Amino acid sequence: MPNYQGKYLSLAVFLALLVLPSSCNGNSVPNREAKALLKWKESFGNQSIFQSWVTPATANATTQSPCRWRGVTCNNAGNVIAINLAYTGLKGTIENLDFSSFPNLLRLDLKVNQLTGKIPSNIGLLSKLQFLDLSTNSLNSRLPLSLANLTLVYELDISRNNITGELDPSLFPDANSRSKTGLMSLKNFLLQDTLLSGRIPNEIGNLKHLSLLALDGSHFCGPIPPSLGNLSSLTVLQLSSLQLSGNIPVSFGTLRKLNILYLHINHLSGFVPEELGNLSSLVVLHLAENNFSGNLPSEVCGGGKLVNFSASFNNFSGPIPKSLKNCKTLYRVRLEYNQLTGNIAQDFGVYPNLTYIDLSYNKLSGELSPNWGECRNLTLLKAAGNMIGGKIPDEITQLNQLIELDLSSNQLSGIIPTQVGKLSKLLSLSLKDNKLSGPIPVGIGGLSNLESLDLSTNMLTGPIPYQLGDCSKLRDLRLNENGLNSTIPYQIGNLVALQDLLDLSYNSLSGEIPLQLGKLTSLESLNLSHNNLSGKVPSSFSNLWSLVAVNLSYNNLEGPLPNSNFFRSAQPEAFSNNKDLCGERQGLKPCNATFTENGGNDKRKIVIIVVASLASISILLMVCIWILSFLRYRSVNQSKVEGRANRENLFSIWQFNGKFMYKDILEATKNFDETCCIGVGGFAKVYKAEMPDGQVFAIKKLSSHTDIEMQLVKSFKNEVAALTELRHRNIVKLYGFCSERRHLFLVYEFMERGSLAKILSNDVGAKELDWTKRIQIIKGVAHALSYMHHDCVPPIIHRDISSKNVLLSSELEARVSDFGTARLLNPDSSNWTEVAGTYGYVAPELAYSMAVTEKCDVYSFGVLALEVLTGNHPGELISYLHSSPDQRIGLADVLDPRLSSPVEQQSEDGLSFMLNLAILCFNPNPQSRPTMRSVSQQLEVGCFW
Repeated sequence: MPNYQGKYLSLAVFLALLVLPSSCNGNSVPNREAKALLKWKESFGNQSIFQSWVTPATANATTQSPCRWRGVTCNNAGNVIAINLAYTGLKGTIENLDFSSFPNLLRLDLKVNQLTGKIPSNIGLLSKLQFLDLSTNSLNSRLPLSLANLTLVYELDISRNNITGELDPSLFPDANSRSKTGLMSLKNFLLQDTLLSGRIPNEIGNLKHLSLLALDGSHFCGPIPPSLGNLSSLTVLQLSSLQLSGNIPVSFGTLRKLNILYLHINHLSGFVPEELGNLSSLVVLHLAENNFSGNLPSEVCGGGKLVNFSASFNNFSGPIPKSLKNCKTLYRVRLEYNQLTGNIAQDFGVYPNLTYIDLSYNKLSGELSPNWGECRNLTLLKAAGNMIGGKIPDEITQLNQLIELDLSSNQLSGIIPTQVGKLSKLLSLSLKDNKLSGPIPVGIGGLSNLESLDLSTNMLTGPIPYQLGDCSKLRDLRLNENGLNSTIPYQIGNLVALQDLLDLSYNSLSGEIPLQLGKLTSLESLNLSHNNLSGKVPSSFSNLWSLVAVNLSYNNLEGPLPNSNFFRSAQPEAFSNNKDLCGERQGLKPCNATFTENGGNDKRKIVIIVVASLASISILLMVCIWILSFLRYRSVNQSKVEGRANRENLFSIWQFNGKFMYKDILEATKNFDETCCIGVGGFAKVYKAEMPDGQVFAIKKLSSHTDIEMQLVKSFKNEVAALTELRHRNIVKLYGFCSERRHLFLVYEFMERGSLAKILSNDVGAKELDWTKRIQIIKGVAHALSYMHHDCVPPIIHRDISSKNVLLSSELEARVSDFGTARLLNPDSSNWTEVAGTYGYVAPELAYSMAVTEKCDVYSFGVLALEVLTGNHPGELISYLHSSPDQRIGLADVLDPRLSSPVEQQSEDGLSFMLNLAILCFNPNPQSRPTMRSVSQQLEVGCFW
């Protein structure tokens, strides 16, 4: 018998001798790993992250150990088992990393960097790899099938990357497509600027040990592979914000360990498998914004652990899942915009943890159960657009955490609960389009935080309670189309925060219009039509500087219209069908003609008019003489300027009596004394001016009149005139300007709390800005920029969005300031670069181009939003997040530590959305940033899942 054992032994010795010299020559595994890492380092150039990655100083060293290099971990044998360079701002590619040199690698974590290029196919050689996270980079390839070789991986996250290659246009819906609400859906809002293309490889189903699979925020298309149902250890599956189509595989019903399933914002269709009810460990299920039809799984909460459930914006029909009634764990539910049926009283129970539920625009019937009053943690309850009847139960007033209540467009009857004033935290109340009767409860006046009240299109009767004047934060008041009578309470004039609309039309109101309504200087739309109002239109209405729409038709009004440009230019229909209105506009009698019909006093009135006219002409002649003298003086002393100067009065303040206003401002600021200065900028100082009538203004005095050459004065005036037309609640009002030989200044609305930067820099002020207020500030700035970019003609680019230029009202509401002033200055002046933006907020493209676009504002907004969340300027974090517009980082690592846990005031999902949105806005490629309209819309309707 041949001696095979001896031969094998000899062969083993021979092989050992071959290997031994290799080790002696520095080719051991640790040495090979070090060389591979150093070669990879070379491809990155000089980046500080690699400062510790150096070759040993001794020239005769036979080995190089990377075990002390930053981000590298070794086992006891000196083999590299982990590479962790997450959040380091790494710029480069992983294509130059030789994965074959790391046979012992267990963990590769490169998330939240600026990596580009492809995922190399040889990544499949990491046969021992257990953790792979390449998320939030700019990788741009299809998934290599070799990933199927990583059979020991338990966490695979390659979400949020960029695609740069050509794709099938059919995969991407038109960027202007709208959701059912008429608003841009989140998948289009993301501008299709994320991750890897193509179908999800079926081979991923071979990774039996996977507990987390995250592919969200990408361009994967096609169906979900049924093989994912083989991943029996899976606890988290994130497939949201993709382009997936087809059905949910029935095999998902076998994923018994699954806790979190994200399928929202796709093109999935068909029925949701009833087998999802088998997922007894399910905590979070998101099906929203797809094309699903049929019934929801009846046992969706069969395991009794469901916390967060969304199925909104689909075509679901049939009953509410029966398992939801006793699902005590529910925290957040969104089922709006479907065709679900059922009885709202019978299909829902008591939920002690529920904070948010939206059932709007379905086909629910029945009556509201008193049980809703037991859901004491509710902050939002919406059931609009259903067929709910009966009375509003008094128990609803026990929800003392409620912020928004919307029961509009139903068939509710009876009276509004008299104790509604107990809902002290309510910001929005909408009961419109129902059959409610009886009086408006006087207790509504106790809702001191109320911002929006809509009781329109009901059968309410009686007077408008004067206590409504105590709702000092109201921005929108709609009581139209009811049977309200008596007079308009003068206390409505105390609602100085009213901005969007005051609508009292189609009632039976009588008496005169209170002159106190003239105090509503922020009001944009006023409708008092179709009532029985009499008397004159108050002259105080000339103070309604913000009005863009008015309707006083179908009343018994008489006399002259207010003397203001707005009333002179309003449409004739706004004043039709009244008793005897007059004014200097088409469709109305001239007031002087009307007065001559009044008999014995006609001659006296004519004399008064003539004398007044002569006096006006005399004053005009004096002004002309002064102008000519002034121009002559300028021609003698400034001959260079004379040839270019416009022969016009440089003294103009819109909407004010310029002469007296100018004098009052000089007196209020003590001739611009330093004691009245409240702020200093690069080209201006800001002064507080308290006028004799009690009004307070902020006066921005430009540093030097020479900053605006005489030939530019006319264009300067035109620019400011355009800016005074801005009408938005989140923009500081610019009332006008004064250009005089000694002074050039702008007149602004005064903001009591100063700048956002000042508040955040102070611990006491920062704590006052809780998470709810901070989110409102971010939303306010977004709405303002959206208005400037998309609703102004021509669009207005701010150029200098920063926390210093966001001011806060007495109620800590955001107001964008200094808008547009950058473009008013001479681009050749020394101030041009100063006003182009604040350091730390400026878009990177301005480093090589002076071309300012709306996307520069988007970038600055992203930095500002992150600053509001962190409590200070993000600093180095910006460089880490700079290149990827959808970076994901942990909330605990970002949120301002001076505030308590956000879970107490705002859902973690909402803050995560806000964080990701901010990051999305700083994509270094301007074309990859969303528009501010998209941002504004998503903040309004799609923030929280």
